Amino acid sequence: MRLRRETTRVDGGNHKSGSPIFRRSPDMTKSPMTKSEQLLRIDDHDFTMRPAFGGPPIPVGVDVQVESLDTISEVDMDFTMTLYLRHYWKDERLSFPSTNNQSMTFDSRLVKKIWVPDMFFVHSKRSFIHDTTTDNVMLRVYPDGNVLYSLRVTVTAMCNMDLSRFPLDTQTCSLEIESYAYTDDDLMLYWKKGNESLNTDDRISLSQFFIQKFHTTTKLAFYSSTGWYNRLYIHFTLRRHVFFFLLQTYFPATLMVMLSWVSFWIDRRAVPARVPLGITTVLTMSTIITGVNASMPRVSYIKAVDIYLWVSFVFVFLSVIEYAAVNYLTTVQERRERKLRNQLPCTCGIANPDEDMMMTTCYSDVDPNTTGTYGLPENGGRQERILAQLSLSDSQRNSRVKTTRGYVNIWIDTHAIDKYSRVIFPAAYSLFNIVYWSIYS
Repeated sequence: MRLRRETTRVDGGNHKSGSPIFRRSPDMTKSPMTKSEQLLRIDDHDFTMRPAFGGPPIPVGVDVQVESLDTISEVDMDFTMTLYLRHYWKDERLSFPSTNNQSMTFDSRLVKKIWVPDMFFVHSKRSFIHDTTTDNVMLRVYPDGNVLYSLRVTVTAMCNMDLSRFPLDTQTCSLEIESYAYTDDDLMLYWKKGNESLNTDDRISLSQFFIQKFHTTTKLAFYSSTGWYNRLYIHFTLRRHVFFFLLQTYFPATLMVMLSWVSFWIDRRAVPARVPLGITTVLTMSTIITGVNASMPRVSYIKAVDIYLWVSFVFVFLSVIEYAAVNYLTTVQERRERKLRNQLPCTCGIANPDEDMMMTTCYSDVDPNTTGTYGLPENGGRQERILAQLSLSDSQRNSRVKTTRGYVNIWIDTHAIDKYSRVIFPAAYSLFNIVYWSIYS
């Protein structure tokens, strides 16, 4: 029994000495028996004060990994971005002994007990740190006191957009990072690796925009009450995809203008055909303009799309006015015609005379080469000529003897307005499109 007990004790001792825990180097950073707060001596220092308080400003390097660019809103003039924000600085109060220079990693619970930079996003409307499944915060401390502090943030910030060239515009937005409490005398904020401090995910894409480039800058911001602060800028340039607006706005507006030109080929007497066509195109253009403005902010300047839509609306409106002019001149023509018929002694050269007028015998001597017929157009139906034969006196009108007569030719060319409109309207609209796209494209 004694021999067995001793053997067991020796075996137990060998097993204990051969444990993998004791085969490793005695690095206290990985020892479960040492509390992190004791190792970092958190209770021995006042972490409400910045590192090296009273001395030179502490340098804090920053780098950013952009995870996604979620939305760009023209109505609210803002953008939403999700990013990994990382801070680098050195706090000798957190240094600890280590034989292999291995770091320690902590979560958000230790962050509340030490000093960290008080960064905020300038012109931010909403922002939050992700907390699923726990707070997305990481703190890594190295033996020499260097600290890496990383957090995952979604921020909605203001972006002052110039929509004067919308939708053929290019926008540049900026996300600004700054310390809230520490001026440049206490904290020197800088990009850790210059432009290489900003990294983006290759899968970032937007429905309406093409991301041209990201770049970083650093400036000083002055506040009259508190002083100068270091401010970091993340600039990104966006170019709008115009194909959506070509399909939804420009093509329908152009087709409505072209549809209004159809009335120039419809007979001027077809009032039920020409009037509804003009009204329909006007109302459709009004609907397109209203739909575009409903999704845009109420800016005080004219946008590029407003110029195109309103010029198109003017062309459609003028096509309705053109028919009003044609209809008015046609009415004036008919009134003059009836007045002349009442004054004529006979119906020579006039087609479709009244029954009473046909009973009158015309004894006048009229040259066939100078006589025209009403209702039979010349030059392919584009002109109308009314030949009115007026007697010079009552005595000549009652005489059956061949005497000298007076002839008055009255030309009323209402078809000329439609004829010229068929050329002027398309030519003017084509010229407008050439000028418009050469300026804004």
